[in-house]
Amino acid sequence: MPILDKVLIANRGEIALRVLRACKELEIKTIAVHSKADRELKHVLLADEAVCIGPAPSADSYLNVPAIISAAEVTRASAIHPGYGFLAENADFADQVEKSGFTFIGPRADTIRLMGDKVSAIAAMKKAGVPTVPGSDGPLTDDTDRSMEIARNIGYPVIIKAAAGGGGRGMRVVHNEAALINSVQVTQSEAAAAFGSDVVYLEKFLQKPRHVEIQILADGQGNAIHLGDRDCSLQRRHQKVLEEAPAPGITDDVRKAVAESCVNACIKIGYRGAGTFEFLYEDGGFYFIEMNTRVQVEHPVTEMITGIDIVKEQLRIASGMPLSFAQSDISFHGHAFECRINAEDPQNFLPSPGKVTTFHAPGGLGIRVDSHLYDGYTVPPFYDSLIAKIISFGESREVALARMRGALDELVVEGIRTNTPPHRDLVRDKAFQAGGVSIHYLESKLED
Repeated sequence: MPILDKVLIANRGEIALRVLRACKELEIKTIAVHSKADRELKHVLLADEAVCIGPAPSADSYLNVPAIISAAEVTRASAIHPGYGFLAENADFADQVEKSGFTFIGPRADTIRLMGDKVSAIAAMKKAGVPTVPGSDGPLTDDTDRSMEIARNIGYPVIIKAAAGGGGRGMRVVHNEAALINSVQVTQSEAAAAFGSDVVYLEKFLQKPRHVEIQILADGQGNAIHLGDRDCSLQRRHQKVLEEAPAPGITDDVRKAVAESCVNACIKIGYRGAGTFEFLYEDGGFYFIEMNTRVQVEHPVTEMITGIDIVKEQLRIASGMPLSFAQSDISFHGHAFECRINAEDPQNFLPSPGKVTTFHAPGGLGIRVDSHLYDGYTVPPFYDSLIAKIISFGESREVALARMRGALDELVVEGIRTNTPPHRDLVRDKAFQAGGVSIHYLESKLED
């Protein structure tokens, strides 16, 4: 079966450049769509064709479905790659892409819908044998006695979550029964305003969990594999800051069991493409929280320890090809870290757009830099502030971390402010160097 011949990249920044590079390796022609503010993006300059789809605001460009579909039509694209963010997990967009005669490089729309609603996702995973957090097993109703009984049986503290929530929004921790019902009602109101749905559910609140995720690939033809795990516990305001693979301090038997449960779940739901199962991990137990039905920002650390190009596999799967390898073909080697470099003030984390007067990327053995920056490029104020990902690899965790320290010291970005200084501090932090800090560690450190 032939590979896709022309792919429209419906994204911007480093992920758009990452997709373009994978397409070039597979000799697939590329179309870059961009806003008026993004004419000088590196992937726009390198693509075979480029189409402006609207003004700077995302709602008028990167979230403008008719404009993206029209661009695909006029350029005669065969497929659309959504990257991450924007429309990547929008089931209606995936549906529209397919109905318009193009291939959506990702899961089917019904799968995105299933996994996009946290209540239905948890129910599906529980049925498939994936370990989940003890909870309400569905939405909370107006029956306050039922809600109180569920919370009593689970044990306080509990957390109320919006079914349609994400990005750390739409959740509230409850420490005692007296506060439960009011917290449910407030969360429902907030969820309705923020997400258009007031459906909420209840779970056990884990005190000091880590965030550990499993990367999978599935071809939608009955074949699925996992590419190991990542630890993404260093977070600020529920946003990941630094990731590593594999997750430190987890025994092989526990690691293997949860990864196999994810593979089995993918086969049961007919999953297609790349995906990530996200878990809270505490005291040797994994608890499913959600699935991301797209490529992750942190996918490079998995590529470094497996040698598998995840984006190229997305393209092959979208072409209708079965997985080109079995689980027994996958081997794990060494350790990798990724630091997310953002255009933001290192003191107050406010965005810092502007012209990059100097950009010097670090190098050396085991260092990879995914970035769309170049000297003279202007970081616009309209989008996410991620400007680079510094990735290090080593035979051991200690070697990979030492290389990351060196890489961050080498990195030069002038003209704008970046969060490089906090990263330099983090990779020298004693608790982080020891491995296994919780999702609360970074925020408590920043408050000190």
